[in-house]
Amino acid sequence: MSPLLSAMTEAASIAGEGLLQDFARVRELEIRNKIGPDFVSAADLRAEETIKTMLARFAPDYAFHGEEGGLTGGGDAALTWLVDPLDGTTNFLWGAPLFGTCVALARGDDVLAGVINLPALGEMLWAEQGGGAFLNGRPIRVSQKTALADAVIAFGIPHAGKDGHDLFRQEIGRLTPRTTGVRRTGSAAVDLAYVAAGRFDAYVERVMAPWDMAAGVAIIREAGGAATDADGNPLRLHGGSLCAGPRPLVDQVTAEVRAAATELAAEKARS
Repeated sequence: MSPLLSAMTEAASIAGEGLLQDFARVRELEIRNKIGPDFVSAADLRAEETIKTMLARFAPDYAFHGEEGGLTGGGDAALTWLVDPLDGTTNFLWGAPLFGTCVALARGDDVLAGVINLPALGEMLWAEQGGGAFLNGRPIRVSQKTALADAVIAFGIPHAGKDGHDLFRQEIGRLTPRTTGVRRTGSAAVDLAYVAAGRFDAYVERVMAPWDMAAGVAIIREAGGAATDADGNPLRLHGGSLCAGPRPLVDQVTAEVRAAATELAAEKARS
C-alpha cells in the first residue's frame, strides 16, 4: 500500500472507530435538522474533523472539501480531498449498520485514489489509480454480468427535500420489469462498495455530491468498472449524477434512464 493510501485508510479507520462509539449511544447524540430527514449529527462533525486533521499532517497543501465544513484552503488547490465523514446518516441515527466514511483525492474530475470504510460491517475498501481495488486487503472485481435482465441494480431514491421524484418514478418503472431486482441500502457508500465488490451489478443516482461519489468511482474503476453520469455522458464530479458498474450494464442502465426522461417530458407535454 502506498503512503497516500496508508494515510487515507488510517484517517478513515480512526474516524470509523469514533463513529462506532457514537453508534453505540446514538440516541444520546445532539442532532440538528438539515433538509427533511437528512440529518447532521455530532458524529458527522467529529468524524470530519478527525479526517481533516490527519490528512493535513500528510499533505498540508491539499485543499479539503468535506460535506459538513465545505471547501477550505490548501496551497495546492489542484489537489483536493473529497470527504463524506458519515454517509448513511439516517441509517446511523435509526440504528442500522449500513453507513460509511468516504475519502477521495481528486485533481479536477480525475479521482486519484479512494477509500470507503464501512465500520459497522468491518469492511474497508481502497484503490489508487493503476493499483487495483481491494476489500480488507483482498483484490476485488465488479460483476461480470452483461445483460440487464440478469442484473441487480442499486438505485438512489430521492427523499423529501430533494428534487426529481417524478423522474425517479419513471425510471424505476422502466428498470424494475427489466432487471432481476432493484436495491437501495440508504447509503451511497454501501451501494458503491457493493458494486465494486460484485455484490450489486450497477448503481445509478440522479442527485449526488462530489464527496458522495468520488471514493466509490475510484474503487469501481480500479475494480474493472466504468463510471459516467446518469445519462451516459463523461462523469463530472460536480455534475450531480452517477452511473457505475461494468461497462455493458452502464450503457444499458443509462439508456433506460434517458428513455425515462423522454417519456416523462412527453407526458408533461400532453398534460
